[in-house]
Amino acid sequence: MKLLLIAVLTGATPFATSAVAEDHTPSADEVQVAELSVTGAFIRATLPHAPVAGGYMTIANHGITDDRLLSVTAPIGERTDIHEMTIENDVMTMRALPDGLPVPAGETVSLQPAGNHLMIMGLSAQLVEGQSYDLTLKFENVGEVTVPFDVLALNARKHPGLQETDTHAPE
Repeated sequence: MKLLLIAVLTGATPFATSAVAEDHTPSADEVQVAELSVTGAFIRATLPHAPVAGGYMTIANHGITDDRLLSVTAPIGERTDIHEMTIENDVMTMRALPDGLPVPAGETVSLQPAGNHLMIMGLSAQLVEGQSYDLTLKFENVGEVTVPFDVLALNARKHPGLQETDTHAPE
């Protein structure tokens, strides 16, 4: 079971077809909508025929009102779930958050490897390092925002475009 979980999280499982992406140099640009900002958005590259990929980012709520990430739409997958990772009795478990991910006022929420993350399922193509895809994030209060997600190395831990002093960056 642990090996299956590791394989799924790294994209090392089979089954995908084809899609088109634009190539560009990763930048970790900040996308802001109302009082929310999203930085360091990336997806890990996948092996050929992988059915899933992990997506990561940092969401900062600079406002005085709580918000919630309700859903994510990706042009490269059949569906995208918001997942929570927990460890109980030395066993890592992953579960979808059907009610979304809270983004409390004045706080920063990181989606990072081995933590909360996006799970893009039913991939339509292999994700290759250097590509970028626009994902649409839907928030409870601020609505929809389109964010470019760079495809980074299969083992990427954080976006290389983030400043080393950026406290929002996943470690």
